[in-house]
Amino acid sequence: MTDPTYIVDFASDRCTKERVDLVGGKNASLGELMAAGEDVQVPPGFAVTTAFYDAFLEAESIDEYVADRLADVDVADERAVAAASRDIRDRITDAPLPPFLAAELESAWERLQERTRTDDLQVAVRSSATAEDLPDASFAGQQDTYLNVADLEAVTQRTKDCMASLFTERAITYRERQGFDRDEVRISVGIQKMVEARSSGVMFTVNPANGDRSKVRIESNWGLGEAVVSGVVTPDSFLVDKPVYKIVDRNVPEKDVMTVPTDAGTEEVEIDDDKRDVPSVTADELIGLTDLATTIEDHYDEPQDIEWAIEGRGDDKQFFVLQSRPETAWDEENEEDGGRTTDDGSEPSSAADQILDHL
Repeated sequence: MTDPTYIVDFASDRCTKERVDLVGGKNASLGELMAAGEDVQVPPGFAVTTAFYDAFLEAESIDEYVADRLADVDVADERAVAAASRDIRDRITDAPLPPFLAAELESAWERLQERTRTDDLQVAVRSSATAEDLPDASFAGQQDTYLNVADLEAVTQRTKDCMASLFTERAITYRERQGFDRDEVRISVGIQKMVEARSSGVMFTVNPANGDRSKVRIESNWGLGEAVVSGVVTPDSFLVDKPVYKIVDRNVPEKDVMTVPTDAGTEEVEIDDDKRDVPSVTADELIGLTDLATTIEDHYDEPQDIEWAIEGRGDDKQFFVLQSRPETAWDEENEEDGGRTTDDGSEPSSAADQILDHL
């Protein structure tokens, strides 16, 4: 019998779409991105696998508790679902990791510290469920993400928090109504080095307003990308013609807030007055992002929506890809409608809005 695999590096040949059952959809996508070419830089990290999750629940008898607790819950009863969710999440987050799993996580953390050559490593801890990419289900956004996590103790707790997020009220109800068995959806956790983002955002490798694949839509803000994805800021937006790198549409509004890392995670702060109406990406960076979008789209052979970040300035700057998933805002239904519009006939306000629509 093969020993279970509890930790998988993103660069491993086991972190691929063929092993979603082991690393979940989000981690598998990061592993695939690492094979997209040397121009596609993905921050290093590793997956805490579904085998780790299974072993944790079994060692602490949490799997039996979950089955018993959910056995008689009526998902139409919101109070009953809320109580079950709270009990299960507390059971997971309060339980200690068994020593053999704690040792696996500590070893992986130390290897990542060595690779990144820092004792002051800060990471993002993200849930990666096995059902995120099923064509007939949308689990995206149902599990937790924690940014700027700074030491092994915090990483351990956030890893358990991510695993517990498989049992939010929303997730329990969604799985039941979609007919998923509890054991059919499992969870992995991604531990990934944080990018010290000067600017970041999202981009679609297709014009989400009309499906034109010759365009890429880029949205950006200063700092981390959470302010863009969460919709708390109206970002800069650019529509770029891929073949000739021509900016065919641009909007640079006054931006009020940006997300920055703190010792406790992240926070939103006001943008300095002299940066509010200044584009958060340069023309050269738009070209670089367009090239990146084209490379990733070619790799997957279908339109993508991509989260990205830029670290540094001038000759020292680097582009990073934080996530890529199939673009779904423009689909066959939109094509039949002749283009996605709002009720008043206008185009959707932003790529980030459409990402939020999909969550």
